[in-house]
Amino acid sequence: MDERNILVVAHARRDDTVSAAVRVIEALHTAGARAVMSIEDLRDLSESLGDTTALRPVYLLGEQVAPAALELAIVLGGDGTILRAAELVREGSAPVVGINMGHVGFLAEGERDNLDEAVRRVIARDYTVEERMALSIRVKNEQNDTVYETFALNEASIEKGDRERMLEVVIEVDGRPLTSYGCDGVVVSTPTGSTAYNFSAGGPIIWPNVQAISVVPLSAHALFARPIVIDPASWVAIEVMERSAGNGVLWADGRRSRELPPGARVVVQRSVKPVRLARLHTAVFTDRLVNKFRLPVDGWRGPDPATGMMRALRGDR
Repeated sequence: MDERNILVVAHARRDDTVSAAVRVIEALHTAGARAVMSIEDLRDLSESLGDTTALRPVYLLGEQVAPAALELAIVLGGDGTILRAAELVREGSAPVVGINMGHVGFLAEGERDNLDEAVRRVIARDYTVEERMALSIRVKNEQNDTVYETFALNEASIEKGDRERMLEVVIEVDGRPLTSYGCDGVVVSTPTGSTAYNFSAGGPIIWPNVQAISVVPLSAHALFARPIVIDPASWVAIEVMERSAGNGVLWADGRRSRELPPGARVVVQRSVKPVRLARLHTAVFTDRLVNKFRLPVDGWRGPDPATGMMRALRGDR
C-alpha cells in the first residue's frame, strides 16, 4: 500500500499551535499516515517543545518526501501560514486545508475548536477540492530579459522602495499602454486575494467563481487612478519608469520580494497552474464574508419562500 504523506504546516512559536501540531501528528500516526514537515517548521516545533522524545516520527519535506508525493497539507495558523503552505506544495498538486489559529483566517476551513473533526475528515478523505486562480509573475530588465519568476495566490504588489520617494509607473494591458502616474504602488490581485491587500486598498471583492484580475493603484497622484478589473486571459504589465526617483519592490503574497530599479517591468497574468484548496464545508461565499468580516445584516427579510423573490425588493411590507 502506498504511504499517505500529509504535510503539517504550523506557526510553531505559539503554545496553542504547538499543542495542535502535536495532536495532528499523533492522529496521523494513529491512522497509519505519515506526518511531513518542512525543516524550518520541525525545527521550530522541536525548539518550542524542548523535549521531543514523545513526538511521533516526522518526515522531512524535500529530503525524505518530495512535494509531488504529498496527499494534502494541513495548515495550523492564519492566512499567512496558508500562503506559506501553498508555496511549499507548489511543485506538486496537494490541496491545502487551513485550521484557523489566528484572527480572521479568511482562507481557513475550520477553527481550533473543531481541529479533531477536521483531521478525522482529512484522514477519511471526506473533503472536496476547489481550484483557485493563481498569478504568474515575471520581472524583466531593460533588455526585456526575464530576471525573476514566481507565483501568487493572493496578489502581486509593486511598491515604492523609499518612503520619501514616489514611484512613477506606467500601466499596460494586453500590450497597450493604459495610463501612468506617481503612486505608492500597484496591487494586482486574484479573486482569492480580493479580500486581502486588494480590499484594504479599496479594490472590489470578487466572488471566487468569477474569473478576473483586479488592478488597484495605491495612493496614486492622478485624475484617472481607479481600480480596474480585467479578463483572466489578459495580462497586465507595470513598468517602473526611467524618471522614477527611486527603486520599487515586487512582493508576491507578501512573502517573496524582488527589487525593481527604474526600467524594470513586471508582467502579471493568470498562471496555468491553480492552487488547490480542500473544502470541508459548502457555505456560500456571501456567508463567509458576513461571518469573517462580521458584516451587519440586521433587518434582512430573506427571499419569499413561495416565489424565491426578495420581498424587500418587491416592496412587500
